[in-house]
Amino acid sequence: MISSQGDRAGRGDERAPRVTREIAAEASVWIARLHGPDRSPQMERECREWQARSAAHRLAFERCTDVWQDVARVTVGEAYAASGVQRAQDAARGRPRWVLSVVLGACVSLVIVGGVLWRDLALYTTGVGEQRVVVLDDGSRVSLNTHSRVRVDMDSRRRTVEVDDGEVLFEVAKDPLRPFVVRAAGSEVVAHGTVFSVRLIADGAETGRALAVTLIEGRVTVQAESGRAGGLAPAAPLEMRPGDRVRLAQVPGSDASATQRVDRPRLEGVTAWRRNEVVFDDVVLGDAVAEMNRYDRASVVLVGPASLGLLRVSGTFRTGDIASFARSVATLHGLAVRERAGRFELSNPP
Repeated sequence: MISSQGDRAGRGDERAPRVTREIAAEASVWIARLHGPDRSPQMERECREWQARSAAHRLAFERCTDVWQDVARVTVGEAYAASGVQRAQDAARGRPRWVLSVVLGACVSLVIVGGVLWRDLALYTTGVGEQRVVVLDDGSRVSLNTHSRVRVDMDSRRRTVEVDDGEVLFEVAKDPLRPFVVRAAGSEVVAHGTVFSVRLIADGAETGRALAVTLIEGRVTVQAESGRAGGLAPAAPLEMRPGDRVRLAQVPGSDASATQRVDRPRLEGVTAWRRNEVVFDDVVLGDAVAEMNRYDRASVVLVGPASLGLLRVSGTFRTGDIASFARSVATLHGLAVRERAGRFELSNPP
């Protein structure tokens, strides 16, 4: 497969390219032709030239490729085999073989485009230490923190965002005709023109799965995802007030229902990452280390007794500045700090 030349990873505000029906249809035809019997280096060059026309062309090709891979069980080869008689008739009439490829590609495109590409579908991710702001077509802003992944699905009836991992702040544009629903690990957050954050730890080695929803302004309802059993969901729909945070957690290897806790944290601490800061207010060192490690490929490691992780930490630290954090903690608690193999080891002094 020819991969798209576009690079959608970036920083700062960005607006998703607008994929029109025409561009979506052309993309699906390219996918079908490239999987047909007449693929050639010239066809591949032409496809790359088509993608280079705009970001919307590249995005349409990426979406169509994803759909093709999702429905790979229904192969075009089978469709070509079924059209053998027609192909023979075309050959007898002197019709070029590529005409069949184009016609078949157009037929396949109707299925792909009709089922998926009329909707605004997109995947957005950030790497370790990266942040990204995306402005959706409806005017809503989606801010991704470090190591996050979301999938956007917008059509004329509903606006849906799937949070697969990480931490995301939503500033939702009002649209009474289209609910804005954020799904994460079995929960749905139904928003009504509001600002809230969702943080998902998909599979923490020690903490298991955990989900936190914090309402900054407006109103939201947190409830179990419709049609899905289990997961990180409240036992009953929960109406949140500005300043509320609901935390749902499930211990590793447990089939028990998720635990639920509602509190009211300091909002400036919850959103500090947008200022490239992490704020700790009397938290245990183990949790502080885990939080700082989210923002840097280097890491802080506690070496020694488990009691080290129970030391308390308060203060404001820069995201991605692991070295300063390690040295500050060492000074605060009289610990030894040693840099080795790309990590900072904190331990009791010798």
